[in-house]
Parts: sequence; C-alpha cells; structure tokens
Amino acid sequence: MTDDRYAPGAYVRTLHHDPPHHTRLPRYARGKRGTVIEPEGRAPLADIRSQGRTDCPVEQVYAVRFAARDLWGEGDHYVVLDLFESYLEDDQP
Repeated sequence: MTDDRYAPGAYVRTLHHDPPHHTRLPRYARGKRGTVIEPEGRAPLADIRSQGRTDCPVEQVYAVRFAARDLWGEGDHYVVLDLFESYLEDDQP
C-alpha cells in the first residue's frame, strides 16, 4: 500500500505562483495541466534548502508529463518534469 497523494495517470495542475525565492518549478510550467507518470521518491524541498535552512520538509517528487503545445502553444511532443508534491494540485477533467 502506498501513501502517495497522486497515482500514475492522475491529472494535476501546477501552482501559478511567483515566489520571491528559488523554486524548482519552471516559470513556463506554472499553472499548467499535466499527467502524473510515476512517483520518483522523496527528497528535501529544494525551495527551502536553497535558502540554507535545515528545516526543509521532505516531499514526494513526481514525474509529470505535459504536452509541449500546452506549455508553449506549439509542438507535437511531450515534456516530463520532476516536480515536488507541494507544486501540484488536483485537476480532474
């Protein structure tokens, strides 16, 4: 039994935010809809760790697939990003 929030095939949307600090969520992928491919394990949240803090939470990282057309308005291929769980929210069709 797994305690992952998102199962493979789940539709998610990335947060649409612009934090005043480092984030591993690329600007071009903010607010975009994708599909979870698989969980990739847990890691310390880079946004907090990059600030030199030692209190960073450990989160699940997911491989998420996006249609290039959804990211840039063109392209017939897909882009896969490894994203922390806190960057994602449910987005069912």
